[in-house]
Amino acid sequence: MPAASAPSFQTLTVSVEGRLGRLTLNQPERLNPIGSAALAELAAAAHWFDDVEAAVVVVTGAGRAFSSGFDLTELAPETRPGGADGRLANSPKLGAAMAQAIAGMSAVTIASVPGPCVGGGFVLALCCDVRVASDEAWFSLPEAELGIPLAWSGVPRLVREIGPARTTELVLSCRRLPAVEALSWGLLNRVVSAPDLPGVVDELAALLLARRPEVVATTKRQVQAAAEALTPTDGAWAGTDLLIAALRSM
Repeated sequence: MPAASAPSFQTLTVSVEGRLGRLTLNQPERLNPIGSAALAELAAAAHWFDDVEAAVVVVTGAGRAFSSGFDLTELAPETRPGGADGRLANSPKLGAAMAQAIAGMSAVTIASVPGPCVGGGFVLALCCDVRVASDEAWFSLPEAELGIPLAWSGVPRLVREIGPARTTELVLSCRRLPAVEALSWGLLNRVVSAPDLPGVVDELAALLLARRPEVVATTKRQVQAAAEALTPTDGAWAGTDLLIAALRSM
């Protein structure tokens, strides 16, 4: 199957060859922030991968970071609710839609984390089915320091992966979690040296692509259904309404 013609985005790039797709956050000079535009484009990209019937999609960031998290320039007064721009007012719902779109893709997604993975970028990685990081990567959630709750379904996804106690510590401490510790907590599937990361991820993708597509898709649906039964990600504790209220009080 020839490579499909890919749509053009401002904040990310997408491609597909055969049944393998690649989604790359592409603002390396800014460490790949995820603002309102990126949120909308991530959701659109997820739908495009479904349309081209990709079976595996590698999600990563260009340069040395996976993502620096939410674009803090949107916290400027003119972008707050009621301001001239209003992008920030829409971000909670855009974030929720992004998380749902990425997690709900038909393809199995592999997060390839080369470096810092912060805030909304961390949630994006949590929405992926498999996560592989370099030994130079670290993870953090700075939302509590900014005076806002973690949203975009981040809390229930964390509880599902690492349990309530570690989720509480990680969210409220805002500390950096090194990749090796994240591996020991069960947040990551593998940690490898930085030079080896692309090759390891490609080998894993090839292994998954060797399976029958219907078996891959069915397994993903089975795992997701079981995980949702344990801890739903679409309820009140996904945080959308909580974040909207917090932003209005800023």
